[in-house]
Amino acid sequence: MIGKLEMLIALAKEQHFGKAAESLGITQPSLSTGIRQLEEQLGVKLVQRGSRFRGLTPEGLRALDWARRIVGDARRLREEMRFSGTGLAGQLRLAVVPTALTWASRLAASFSESHPKVSFTILSRTSAEVLEMLENLDVDAGITYLDNEPLGRVSTCFLYRETYTLVCRKDHPLADNTSIEWADLKDQRLCLLTPDMQNRRIINRCFMEAGIAPTASIESNSTVVLVANVSHGDWVTILPNDMAEFLTTGKDLRIVPIRQSGAVPSVGLIAAHQEPHTPVLQALMDTARTLVSPPRRTSAKVDGAGRQGYSGP
Repeated sequence: MIGKLEMLIALAKEQHFGKAAESLGITQPSLSTGIRQLEEQLGVKLVQRGSRFRGLTPEGLRALDWARRIVGDARRLREEMRFSGTGLAGQLRLAVVPTALTWASRLAASFSESHPKVSFTILSRTSAEVLEMLENLDVDAGITYLDNEPLGRVSTCFLYRETYTLVCRKDHPLADNTSIEWADLKDQRLCLLTPDMQNRRIINRCFMEAGIAPTASIESNSTVVLVANVSHGDWVTILPNDMAEFLTTGKDLRIVPIRQSGAVPSVGLIAAHQEPHTPVLQALMDTARTLVSPPRRTSAKVDGAGRQGYSGP
């Protein structure tokens, strides 16, 4: 039954029989047979079939919710049993928004010091992809924004507030400023993250609140590309302070803080809401809490965002 439920999850994710079979390492006929057997066991039609995959039936969508819960619980059971025999071991899979990758590395390094038998896979993804991968059981946890867009029912652990800096060459007119306003960026030649990134949507909102609408000359889903363009041309970019400091170290660039008048976005570790978490995941949440002090309350909008068990609207 567990294997067939995993087939349903894969099919819902890939929306294609061939791709779902490939992701599971089985043949397409084996997948089709497994889904049909699951339908027979449950006594309902789960998949709308035609010349190609046409989606799940209403019963299939309800079964998908159960499948995710059951498969997730089965994996938690295996983790519990392994922990009782060998202690913390295995692999943690993290999906992380690009601007938080330095924090992901910091978390993995701190965790590995205490639990060397646990390995990490860290993937750079958009905030929407982080949630999707968490829902599809493709990752164990994620690092993303906590209070800017709905998260759903997840457990969270606050990590930091995201403040922004301008990254520019040392000969840029704004390079010697101690700080700048968002309005000062009105006529600048910008390179920014792509619009599918939540960081970009936050920056666009800051521009709008400042009464300006600058256009990005270059867009990328990589912060490395953004800083490389600043180094090689007359562009400027905007990055969170931690990422900016990391990427400009040893380079002939300047970072200039941008004064923030509104709410400051919070970023944190998230995981599917479960009671209890697996021992490995609980240890990860505990490690995350040791890396930070309690968040300061900068506005009513972000008040209390770092508490475990927080559920988005």
